[in-house]
Amino acid sequence: MQLHISPSLRHVTVLPGKGVREFIKVKIWSRRVSYRMLFYSLLFFTFLLRFVFVLTTVDTIDGEAKCSTIGCLGKKLGPRILGKRPDSNNVPEIVYRVLEEPISKDALQGRSDIPQTLEEFMVEIKETKPDAKAFAVKLRDMVTLMEQRTRTAKIQEYLYRHVASSSIPKQLHCLALRLANEHSTNAAARLQLPSAELVPALVDNSYFHYVLASDNVLATSVVATSLVKNSLHPQKIVLHIITDKKTYYPMQAWFSLHSLSPAVIEVKALHHFDWFSKGKVPVLEAMEKDQRVRSQFRGGSSAIVANNTEKPVVIASKLQALSPKYNSLMNHIRIHLPELFPSLSKIVFLDDDIVVQTDLSPLWDIDMNGKVNGAVETCRGEDKFVMSKKFKSYLNFSHPLISSNFEPNECAWAYGMNIFDLEAWRKTNISRTYHHWLEENLKSDLSLWQLGTLPPGLIAFHGHVHVIDPFWHMLGLGYQENTSFADAESAGVIHFNGRAKPWLDIAFPQLRPLWSKYINFSDKFIKSCHIRAH
Repeated sequence: MQLHISPSLRHVTVLPGKGVREFIKVKIWSRRVSYRMLFYSLLFFTFLLRFVFVLTTVDTIDGEAKCSTIGCLGKKLGPRILGKRPDSNNVPEIVYRVLEEPISKDALQGRSDIPQTLEEFMVEIKETKPDAKAFAVKLRDMVTLMEQRTRTAKIQEYLYRHVASSSIPKQLHCLALRLANEHSTNAAARLQLPSAELVPALVDNSYFHYVLASDNVLATSVVATSLVKNSLHPQKIVLHIITDKKTYYPMQAWFSLHSLSPAVIEVKALHHFDWFSKGKVPVLEAMEKDQRVRSQFRGGSSAIVANNTEKPVVIASKLQALSPKYNSLMNHIRIHLPELFPSLSKIVFLDDDIVVQTDLSPLWDIDMNGKVNGAVETCRGEDKFVMSKKFKSYLNFSHPLISSNFEPNECAWAYGMNIFDLEAWRKTNISRTYHHWLEENLKSDLSLWQLGTLPPGLIAFHGHVHVIDPFWHMLGLGYQENTSFADAESAGVIHFNGRAKPWLDIAFPQLRPLWSKYINFSDKFIKSCHIRAH
């Protein structure tokens, strides 16, 4: 067969090879094609062929030459045009299937073939060169075993911290006993606090009134000492210390023998308050019911730790709910401040695990704008671990009673250092609201919230909070050690909220000096009970 192309490029003639002349004329184009266009076309196809050749050569070098030239071109260009990686970099499907397969806890017990570290895993993989399935099985077993051990260690840590924080250190027990003995044998330890001539100051609103409720003598002494020593106007300070019946004599003995003059110190037990001794007290009734429900609902720390399905953080929360602090009368009594101090118009309430590091008198100049509770918000700040608390952090929004009344992302605030406008408080139903929600939580088997006095406080004071500067209250020094000494030292008030109280052995050693510097370790009572700065 012969091929003949006309000079005009308009016809192609095909001649059969058997001698029979036969014209097959193919019309190429309806118009003339220039030689220049033909030249450019040939140049383009030459470049394209070279490009395909280069790609094919690269595939051959990479060991991927099991494809045609066009196939390799598609393989190379397709994923890149779509913004994807080539399929060769994807994780094999078998790996996903193996990792998603459930494995029982007992399946890994007693096995010695599971790598204990990443280094052991890598050595074994390099030596055995397993396929994808064997690799995934080995990885799954190692990670699952590590998760089980980590979970067990975490739960044990939470249990030990629960035991350590819930018990009374022998040094503090010793201090209370020695002070009680001193109260019974030494008249100087039984002074009237305050003295008769200073009693009028207890109801004089021209003074700066602070209230502290605690059954811990040492912690109370640190708060009182730091408050007075850092004040620019100590003669204007009136500190009302509220304690329980068993701690009253040791507390009175301590402050009788350790004067903080010119500040006025009042020590009073709850049974000394007329309001508290008359009729039924809602907070006591709620506490009794709460204790009964918790004993039935929780099942004790052993039952909590034995739960194999819940996350360690949930177990930690339940253990914390068993802490005596959360069912302590000293913790609940703040909701009755207007009744306990009917003559006062404004107070600052302090927890016993705080340290005052500056003069607090400017707090009385803050305009509360008709609000009741001046507090620091806990949803904004540089420390995202501490300052990230919202209503959903404390309340159970899966319960319709909570979700229908509150917003989950509303900012929470903190107890520990609060300004309370008692005059504004008396015009509200805050205390009744508090007890109403306590009852609702008891009726729901503690399903609205699980621990503490802050959740019902968030509800009761909802709409009655005036936000103050975070300088006045730095939180979190008792449950995380990320706060530097310098940052903590620069705050007006620091709060050791959490389990690692500064008087316990589990306290963070780098932060403890901020608290212990207000203790006189040469004092005879401190020395005799072996209380040290650590």
